[in-house]
Amino acid sequence: MEWFNDFWSTYSTLVFTVGVHALLALSIWLTLSCGLLSLANAAFMGVGAYVAALLTVNLEWSFPAVLLAGAVTPALVALLIGAPVLRLSGVYLAMATLAFGEVVRITILNLEITGGPEGLNGIPLITEGWHIVLILAVTIYSLARLRRSKIGRAFEAIKEDEIAARLMGINVDRYKLLAFTLGAFIAGLAGALNAHFTFFISPREYGFENAVDILTMAVLGGTTTLIGPMLGGTILTLLPELLRSLHDFRSLVNGAVLILVVLFLPKGIWEPRRIRAFFGRNKGDQA
Repeated sequence: MEWFNDFWSTYSTLVFTVGVHALLALSIWLTLSCGLLSLANAAFMGVGAYVAALLTVNLEWSFPAVLLAGAVTPALVALLIGAPVLRLSGVYLAMATLAFGEVVRITILNLEITGGPEGLNGIPLITEGWHIVLILAVTIYSLARLRRSKIGRAFEAIKEDEIAARLMGINVDRYKLLAFTLGAFIAGLAGALNAHFTFFISPREYGFENAVDILTMAVLGGTTTLIGPMLGGTILTLLPELLRSLHDFRSLVNGAVLILVVLFLPKGIWEPRRIRAFFGRNKGDQA
């Protein structure tokens, strides 16, 4: 098992990051499944990360308690801002949630307790691999059940046609707020986990660039299933590492790969209908 120990000592942080990014991709999948183009998930991740880290460092709360606090706090924030913000749609909603993210980032920058622009150091390294695997498994199971439930069908109806959903008697505002809040809960949980395996967090990690990255994960993988966002998050995490040998050209190739996927696979890499059609055509050719 020496090879595994060597691998784990070198790539454990990368593996942890894949799991956290999968959670973040699922968090934005929730809002997208309800037709909401929200860019607030990076901010919710930051709120969860700072709340959890401060409770650990200053009050020495237990790890399960700080994880719960890190998830619940951004969910409560989402409830507070959701009512006015979710009256918007499309690009206007994206702009409003992006502005909220900047408010969160600037607030963290100017608070002494958060370490300001220098960030927060000395966070205990508590997160272990099984924590991320367990939470990711529970999240996938819960979202799969949600998708097949009355709530999931309501989300789909709102995404397809909001006016028709209202005429069918669906409380559109309530379901939108539910999707927004659940997405914030998962993003905050990802932030709390992330803070406890990186030792250090700073406001730069939760700004515009991170918000766009989270959206790109879901779009790249595809939003028609739960597998797509997780696949997109995994690819975006591993791609810079796989292209490390290219040195200065790594960012260029990374961007080119993303552009090609968006151009030729507009519904994402994992699109079940296309995959079934591809294998069905191959079987037909063999016959």
